[in-house]
Amino acid sequence: MSTVETVRFKLVPGTDTTAFESLDRAVEDDYMAKRPGFLSREVTRGDDGEYLVIVHWATPEDADATMSGFFSAAETQDFLAAIDKTTVQSGRYVRIAR
Repeated sequence: MSTVETVRFKLVPGTDTTAFESLDRAVEDDYMAKRPGFLSREVTRGDDGEYLVIVHWATPEDADATMSGFFSAAETQDFLAAIDKTTVQSGRYVRIAR
């Protein structure tokens, strides 16, 4: 069964959304997609400016391994600097077989 991670957040006030979304694509292409067990990633933005990121992993171990290095990776620093850390909410789920 695959693992699904969700992360909700808002940007630091004054952050340009177009510039952030370019950083987001770079994080996916240059960091997330290169990690073992990465299956897919979806990014959405609500009318209130809140982002919801949904990431699918092959296993919880794959998710753990990637996230253990996420906050210190050179590829993620500009992305992380744009996020208002006080708004971050995350969750992890197991996909139900159908």
